[in-house]
Amino acid sequence: MARHLEVWLLGSHTGTLSQVEGRLRFAYAPHATVPLSQSLPIRPDAFDDRETRPFFAGLLPEGGTRKQIAKTLQVSAQNDYALLDSLGGECAGAVTLLEPGQSPQAVEAPQAVRWLDPAQLLQVLDEMPRRPMRAGDDGLRLSLAGAQDKLPVVLDAHGERTGLPLQGSPSTHILKPPIAGVEGSVFNEAFCMALAGALKLDVAHTKLQVVADGSQQRHYLLVQRYDRHVEQGPALAAGVAPIQRLHQEDFCQALGIASEHKYQNEGGPGMAQAFALVRSSTRPSAPHTLKLLDYVVFNALTGNHDAHGKNFSLLYTQAGAVLTPLYDLLCTAVYPTLTDKMAMKIGSKYKFSEVMARHWEQFALDAALSPAQAKKRILDIARHLPDLAHATQAAFHSDGNHHPVIDQIVSLIDQRCALTIRRLTADQLPI
Repeated sequence: MARHLEVWLLGSHTGTLSQVEGRLRFAYAPHATVPLSQSLPIRPDAFDDRETRPFFAGLLPEGGTRKQIAKTLQVSAQNDYALLDSLGGECAGAVTLLEPGQSPQAVEAPQAVRWLDPAQLLQVLDEMPRRPMRAGDDGLRLSLAGAQDKLPVVLDAHGERTGLPLQGSPSTHILKPPIAGVEGSVFNEAFCMALAGALKLDVAHTKLQVVADGSQQRHYLLVQRYDRHVEQGPALAAGVAPIQRLHQEDFCQALGIASEHKYQNEGGPGMAQAFALVRSSTRPSAPHTLKLLDYVVFNALTGNHDAHGKNFSLLYTQAGAVLTPLYDLLCTAVYPTLTDKMAMKIGSKYKFSEVMARHWEQFALDAALSPAQAKKRILDIARHLPDLAHATQAAFHSDGNHHPVIDQIVSLIDQRCALTIRRLTADQLPI
């Protein structure tokens, strides 16, 4: 028996997602004019399961988070359709999946929000490992990709209250609790995001927050969503101004690569594919290509080994596709229990310690960049980053947000930048 969900994009009906004998199928509506994905161009014929899954399953959580949600909902963890049916009201980008006959909330409609007091927010944080995405809560259909615990939330117009978006209302921020087994993860990510901003990179706005109730206290991150636009003007009675969804997709979705293959050594995108995608999808492409170069160099020098194909995205604006701000920046290299392999190779090397000048040159050629220009930019970042890291460290300390992991990150950055400068300037030979 076939089952159907209507797919809405930017508030307009754009097609139908079906499950037929356990397999996904997507067909655009006859009037559709805006494609969902680079990998799903508008055409009259339906897309089969192999073509459909990377984009739609790419909207869902992964790994243990997905398994826990499936257990809560009493569905198979492999059943993408059932999970989208339960979670697909508020997704990344401007996609909403609804039962036939339903329509999404208008942008100008009052937002439905369940505001949380400190005790309730603490409860949400504590329950996230067992209740990811608050799956099963009445009025909530929330989804975000990735294996890490996170939750779409709403901040009021004054940034004073945090709430859960109900009945398909859009969120404004992503709440990220500490990662179990990764000491100081919220301080780590907050520092790396702040450091990227100090380097003048385009980065999602992130705040390190603390909630307290009585003797209980928890740190967490609030990341402002770049795929949401809050309309300017007075807030409505509910305390939230109208929120507009902006469409986006990650590189795996755009390239038609399933989430389980997001790492290059598992078939995920490498540098050549990533840079080719940016060139083919953005106009003019040069600024975005150079921005992606900065992202790659920053991740390498700060030890973010988990910068895979789902950690880079395209945002679709009225002027066309653009590379999104950086997000999910975490120095994984300071944790001995995490892999020392980078998600994407630099040249032929997965391990940063093995990256020599010739590997940076191969990276530049793979990315269709000028090796000389790439070398100049790599050295520029490597020479500026240590001072910025120490300054950011001092700022965190003065704000009362110091954690030992930040000291470890700064030391790692000092070492990696010095090593890179030494290898790229040895005998002043071109790379």
